[in-house]
Amino acid sequence: MPFSIPFKAHFPSSSLTSFYPSLLYKMTSIATLSPPPTQLPTLTQTLPLSLIKTCKSMGQLKQIHSHSIRTGLVCKPIVPAQIIAFCCKQEAGDMEYARMVFDAMPEPNIVVWNNMIKGYSRVGCPDSSVSMYCEMLERGMMPDEYTYPFLLKRFTQDMAEKCGRELHDHIVKLGFSSNVFVQNALIHLYSLSGKVSVARGVFDRSSKSDVVTWNVMISGYNRSKQFDESMKLFDEMERMRVVPSSVTIVSVLSACSKLKDLNVGKRVHRYVKDLKIEPDRVLENALIDMYAACGEMDIAVGIFDNMKSRDVISWTAIVAGFTNSGQVDLARKYFDNMPERDFVSWTAMIDGYLQVNRFKEVLTLFREMQAANIKPDEFTMVSILTACAHLGALELGEWIKAYIEKNKIQIDSYVGNALMDMYFNCGNVEKALRVFNAMPHWDKISWTAVIFGLAINGHGEEALDMFSEMLRASITPDEVTYIGVLCACTHSGMVDKGKKFFARMTTQHGIEPNVAHYGCIVDLLGRAGHLKEAYQVIKNMPVKPNSIVWGSLLGACRVHRDEDMAEMAAQKILELEPENGAVYVLLCNIYAACKKWEKLHEVRKLMMERGIKKTPGCSLIEMNGSVHEFVAGDQVHPQSKDIYSKLDEMAVDLKFAGYSPDTSEVFLDIGEEEKESAVYLHSEKLAIAFGLISSGPGVTIRIVKNLRMCVDCHYVAKLVSKVYNREVIVRDRTRFHHFRHGSCSCSDFW
Repeated sequence: MPFSIPFKAHFPSSSLTSFYPSLLYKMTSIATLSPPPTQLPTLTQTLPLSLIKTCKSMGQLKQIHSHSIRTGLVCKPIVPAQIIAFCCKQEAGDMEYARMVFDAMPEPNIVVWNNMIKGYSRVGCPDSSVSMYCEMLERGMMPDEYTYPFLLKRFTQDMAEKCGRELHDHIVKLGFSSNVFVQNALIHLYSLSGKVSVARGVFDRSSKSDVVTWNVMISGYNRSKQFDESMKLFDEMERMRVVPSSVTIVSVLSACSKLKDLNVGKRVHRYVKDLKIEPDRVLENALIDMYAACGEMDIAVGIFDNMKSRDVISWTAIVAGFTNSGQVDLARKYFDNMPERDFVSWTAMIDGYLQVNRFKEVLTLFREMQAANIKPDEFTMVSILTACAHLGALELGEWIKAYIEKNKIQIDSYVGNALMDMYFNCGNVEKALRVFNAMPHWDKISWTAVIFGLAINGHGEEALDMFSEMLRASITPDEVTYIGVLCACTHSGMVDKGKKFFARMTTQHGIEPNVAHYGCIVDLLGRAGHLKEAYQVIKNMPVKPNSIVWGSLLGACRVHRDEDMAEMAAQKILELEPENGAVYVLLCNIYAACKKWEKLHEVRKLMMERGIKKTPGCSLIEMNGSVHEFVAGDQVHPQSKDIYSKLDEMAVDLKFAGYSPDTSEVFLDIGEEEKESAVYLHSEKLAIAFGLISSGPGVTIRIVKNLRMCVDCHYVAKLVSKVYNREVIVRDRTRFHHFRHGSCSCSDFW
């Protein structure tokens, strides 16, 4: 409901009037005992006014106030008015003291009222400003043209929404709507409340002669992220020959930074030179930020190096510029040299590591941030949660969630989606759904994330149920949502449903399938063994198939051992990406499975000639808050001896359970014993052995693998879940595998 301010209201006085009743009584009593002098003022009597003007602290002001009470000068309205003005305008001022003095004045004039309103705005108390305004109306004092700029200047969005419209009505009734200062205040008010079109209406009715008016409107567009409109308004400003100020330049540079518009940014920079605007630190920081955002780091560094003085914003802009251009190590050098760092600096560096997939450095830097006693905000938390999601670091992710709750960091949709994504990527579907259900608001990203999360964890039917709920909630899906829906069908083998959803994209929601959607359909058909139909889809695609589409077909050829089609698909991929090592490896696997050793040797020879190397398998496992990394045959881990001992023990236990090594994907033409040794040392087996010796009975083992899980490791994980009564969750390059009681959620199809 709107905030009600009746124009001729009877408002209760502010509760602040009851703060110091005894002191007020003493002040007024003393003042009454000292009647105003009838003779001309002496030096002693005029002294307080000159002293107030040179006053530096509240302690000095209180001494002057005490002197004025003793001499009776407090009864002259100018003295308490000046005391109030100091409290309201100066950084050292005290608004509680101002209110105390104000309440002792029998008839404060409009200047005093305005100063009180201005003072409350200065200290960020818009509620008290409005209360003072209401009290002023109640006591019959009419506002003037200065009242509203003071009143509206520091409004919060909440206050702007509650009482902005009614205050505008007052302004119109009192005839101040054409006053340029009041117009500027109204533009700010409506921009703050998100009513940018109304703010533009006020702007269009203004004279547009004052540069401040333009500045407020451009800032309003920036605040609402309508940066294109900011640029258009600046163009209009140029056409009307309104000379921009440094504030204009900073606002327009900010818009250029967000839009990465280097041309306009350089044009604005020329204004600084042509108008001989003395660049202060704020302006120089804006220039650095703009050039850094546009990738012109040489120019940004040049401005940075020539600055007379730098602050944390200057340094952070350089750090963020280098991280955004992928030069993370160079960014780290500047970061390490910063004289001071705030949470924005730390977050910028953390995001830099995140962008280049150096997730372990993300977590290391976050620990350093904590050691430096820098409190992160919700953006930092999202970055850390994203790193946890990639590393499968559930324990650390849980700690971050507890930290968020303990420090009362706002769990908005941004943080909620990151939490949910972390749980899904760590294979904890139950907790991910708990976060989703606890979120106060679900946006399209939330729905899409939960559909994707369920799909990759093998809960296809539940993912489609969520999609139906999304539609019932009147949330319109986009192309990304439909990729999640098609993935759900793919991972659960629902071919007919997948085809129907693919058709509905266009017929029901007007979404033209892109190459990613066609890739999902090819994957869906290929996994189900419909290789010829999948190939026909590729041939009839209206867009050129990329390596991912052909890769889906090649992966299906591996599962179904279709040598001829595999060769064709591999050839298509290598035409697009000649250095794609994964294609050579997959083709070798297919030849090995089909025992085509001659062709396998040809591919191996080609790999050597072209310098193509097989990407080494790598598995990550988190234990006690630390992420451990294993590669095939790894012996550098501090507990290697215990790990290999456990691996030997596992081999005995699993053989009793019926294990026999599957060497069909070993593409070396060597003896069977050597092949068994090769698969025996795969990285996920080492990670499983480490998980068994490092955790208690019944604890889930979670592993992240950089490559597709091989057939033998998949078989071993199934048996481990049965023999040791452990749930094993492996996230490989394509999907999740939840191993429970000897079975896998993928139904042996991956």
